[in-house]
Amino acid sequence: MPEALCPDCGKRMFHENEDTLKVEESIHIKFCRKKEGATYSYMHREKSEQNSMDSERDTDGAGKPVLKR
Repeated sequence: MPEALCPDCGKRMFHENEDTLKVEESIHIKFCRKKEGATYSYMHREKSEQNSMDSERDTDGAGKPVLKR
């Protein structure tokens, strides 16, 4: 079974289909944490950026906030 090992974090990836493994490996390279167990997120937002990005949809028709904060 084909396998790949990430040189940065050490994650072992394997799949019986070699093409699928290549896709998985290319995705892993983009999102690799570089260290095993490190926390990292592409969806991170700073504490100061808690305001809604879309002010028109910040509240519903009755003026109540749509998202919980």
